[in-house]
Formats: sequence, C-alpha cells, structure tokens
Amino acid sequence: MTRVFLIAGEASGDRLGAALMAGLKSLGPVEFSGVGGPLMQAEGMESLFPMDELSVMGLAEILPKYPALRRRMIQTADAVLAEKPDVLITIDSPDFCLRVAKRVKASSDIRTVHYVAPTVWAWRAGRAAKMARHIDQVLALFPFEPPYMQAAGMECDFVGHPVVAEPQAGAGEIADFRAKYGLGDAPLLLVLPGSRRGEVARLTPVFGEVLAQIAAKRPDLRMVLPTTANVTGLVQELCADWSVKPLILDPRDMNSAAYLSEKRSAFAESDAALAASGTVSLELAAARTPMVIAYDMSWLSRQIIGRMLLTDTVTLVSLVSQTRVIPEFIGDNCRADLIAPAVLGVLDNPAVQLDAMDLTMRQLGQGAEPPGLRAARAVMDRI
Repeated sequence: MTRVFLIAGEASGDRLGAALMAGLKSLGPVEFSGVGGPLMQAEGMESLFPMDELSVMGLAEILPKYPALRRRMIQTADAVLAEKPDVLITIDSPDFCLRVAKRVKASSDIRTVHYVAPTVWAWRAGRAAKMARHIDQVLALFPFEPPYMQAAGMECDFVGHPVVAEPQAGAGEIADFRAKYGLGDAPLLLVLPGSRRGEVARLTPVFGEVLAQIAAKRPDLRMVLPTTANVTGLVQELCADWSVKPLILDPRDMNSAAYLSEKRSAFAESDAALAASGTVSLELAAARTPMVIAYDMSWLSRQIIGRMLLTDTVTLVSLVSQTRVIPEFIGDNCRADLIAPAVLGVLDNPAVQLDAMDLTMRQLGQGAEPPGLRAARAVMDRI
C-alpha cells in the first residue's frame, strides 16, 4: 500500500489532484490523506480542513490572512511528519504548499513532489532554484517547462494538462440545459469572474458594466455565469443591481454531476466568453469557445507583479500556442470601455481564435494517455 499525502489550495488544484488520485488508484493500492476540495474528497480523501481557507491570490491579499495561513501551514506540515507518507504531493498554491514542503524536508527525508511548475518563464525566475532545496520532483503541465526545472536541479516530467481529458458536452446535455432554463436558440455569452473571493469582488463590478454595454448592442444575447460554491453567494450579491441579469448556475442547488453537466453545456453552447485570467482559458479552448480575458489585482500587487513580469501575455492559450489572437485586458486596462468592444468583436468574428485553441489542446496532450495517469506514473516510477 502506497501512502500519499496531497495538498491542494484552490479549485484548479482540486481538479488536478482528483485526476492524479484516479490515476494512482488505477496503478495499485493507495491510501490518501491531506487537504483538498470536493473532487479530491470524492476520490477518497478526508480533508484536514476546508480547502477554501487557502484560496487567496495576490501579495496584498495574503498579508491580512497570513497568521491564519501560517497556522494551517504548520498544522499541515506536522500532519505530514506524523503520518510519514511515501510521498508528499503539493499541488500549485506555491505560497502555501512550498512552505509546507520546506518544513517537512527540514525534519525528514520524505519524498516531495510539486504538481504544476512555477511560472519562472513569466516572472520571478529565481523561484526554481529556491524550490529545488526542498522539492525532489516537479510534474509540469506545459511542454516547455522541464528544462527550467531540470536546470535548477529537480527531476521534472511533462505530464500534460488534465483539461484535455475532461469530457465535453453532448447534444442531449445541451438540449436539456437550454430547455431547463428556457434559453431557446438564443446566443449565449459566458461570464467567468473567477473562483476566488478576492478576484470575484474586484472583477464582477467591471464585468457588470461590460455586460450593460454589450446588451445595448446585442439585446438578443443571454448571459450565463457559472460559479463555484465558495463564491456563489458573493456573486449573487454583486450581481443584484446589474442592469443585465445573468443566468447564475449555482452548484449548491444540484449534485456535482448535474452541475458539471450544466457547466459543460454552457461552455459548449456559448458564442463567446468574458473570463478572468487563469486555467479557465484552457477549459474554454477545450470547448472551442472564443474568449476575452480580463484581470486585475489590488494596487500594491499590480505594482509589484507588473514590474517583475517577463512575458507580454498572461493568457495560457496564447503562451502555449505562441499566438496573440486572444484579447486581454490586465491591470490598468481592465476597464469596461475597453473590454466591451473586444467582446463584441469576438462575437462578430469568433473563428479567429479556433486554430490557436486547437493547437493548444494538441500541445497539452490531447489524444495521448490521460494526464492524470501520466502524472501518476511519473510519481510511482520515482518512489
């Protein structure tokens, strides 16, 4: 029996962890413990505490929550040391996860694996060398990442991105979705303001202004806004005074399978999407839904990160495909008067992005062995 301790700190990490856990179970007997969300719990983990407590992004946003996060970090590291697993796998959320790994390595020789390479190609290139002091192996989502990690002294395996293995909506699902909400054959705009409370609070007001401007030009459009359970209440509160009322998909009102079916249908059927920066751009690419990306942080985080950024784009589809056809509005440019015309432009000419999205999926392993299984093999081969 292989004992695996996993840590994920946000929704995207929960998806990665669940796919990895499924892959590990297919390779042999395994016992899980750690911190994870609903998807990892469904694969057989009892979370040490609610994963949502770790879903914080941005330098200024972390500071007021640092004492609580530090207590959770110590608690988690102590749990790892007490359980003595065969391997500790930390998933993304580096500000939390790598501190746990550092504390574990200081007191043990437990093997450490970090899933998702740090974006040293985008900013803070020195992170790889620091990470190598307490991480043995990295599982990389993107094919261009292993050389960066290996140069810093870590083993690194490109395992592909789980988004390429996620199911897409079928015709029956889509028909049921449209019928349930009375959408008829109306064109749809997908609205995705994020899964963290901080980013939702910043982006939702801007997105509301964008939708008002778009609705004035395209009154036929229906707006669909899928949420995650941790931010649904906040989204409903922030959207209450919007002039355009979106269809909010609330995961609290249905079981997980039903919600995922509706979310898949919304992604597949939408003519375009307005989305926060992040992994969601890959989900949109998998569904072949053209997009506009918008994102902002606190003033302090914007000033610090803006000066350290090494790339001219933060959109993953653009980075993987090495194209720049997806409009993005970051920081000072995250303004409704700039974003709305771009969304209307994508609605008028959606085909421009299709080649870039298809190339991205091929680069990430579409058609090959599922990434979760590839990641599981990479872990087990090196224990």
